[in-house]
Amino acid sequence: MSRLSSTAVAATGLIGGFATGQATKKRPLAGVVLAAAGAGAFMLWKKDAGTGKAIALTSAYLGGFGASHPFAKKIGAWPAVNTVTAGVAVLSLILGGKKKSKDA
Repeated sequence: MSRLSSTAVAATGLIGGFATGQATKKRPLAGVVLAAAGAGAFMLWKKDAGTGKAIALTSAYLGGFGASHPFAKKIGAWPAVNTVTAGVAVLSLILGGKKKSKDA
C-alpha cells in the first residue's frame, strides 16, 4: 500500500464519520464509521510504517476527532472537521510511508 491509501482512509473516517452523523442524526452510526476507518488506517500505517508510527498516527486521528468538538464552537463544525482532517492527512503523508530498509 502507499501512504496515499492510509491517508485517504483516515480522511474518509474523519469526514465520513461527521457527515454520517449529520445526515442520519445518529451519533453511534457516526462512531462506527469513525472507528472502522480508524482501524483500517491503523492497519495500513502499521504495515507501511511500523507499530510505533501507527500508534502515533492513530493517536493523532483520535486526538483530531476530540479536538474538532471544541474547535467547532469557535469556527464552525465543517471548518473544524476539515482542519483536523487536513492535519491528520499531513501527518499521515509525512509519517505513514514505507519503513526504510537497511538495503537502500
